[in-house]
Amino acid sequence: QVQLVESGGGLVQDGDSLRLSCAVSGGTFSINALAWFRQAPGKEREFVAAIRWRDGFTNYADFVKGRFTISRDTAKNTVLLQMNNLKPEDTAAYYCAAEPRRSVYSNEYRFWGQGTQVTVSS
Repeated sequence: QVQLVESGGGLVQDGDSLRLSCAVSGGTFSINALAWFRQAPGKEREFVAAIRWRDGFTNYADFVKGRFTISRDTAKNTVLLQMNNLKPEDTAAYYCAAEPRRSVYSNEYRFWGQGTQVTVSS
């Protein structure tokens, strides 16, 4: 059973940067894609970025291209989300997700973390 634990959220100001981390345990060998999603209050969960575990191939939502970067550290079994130039509309709970079979273009993920809150003040 894959387990995901997010960390790194917090309260920042408009234009600041933040790096989220997702610790992966319980079988990285079985994972094809890891992703970050987010959900703001009163809104549906939305895809942010994904990375293919074996070779680092990435996919991003249009609204974060150029500001967010997803990466992985296979030695530490960790997925990172570097977020630059944060805006108030980026305020949300951010979730890490893992999927054994589907590609980085899928929005269907089997395993989910508990989330970490990111709040951007104006």
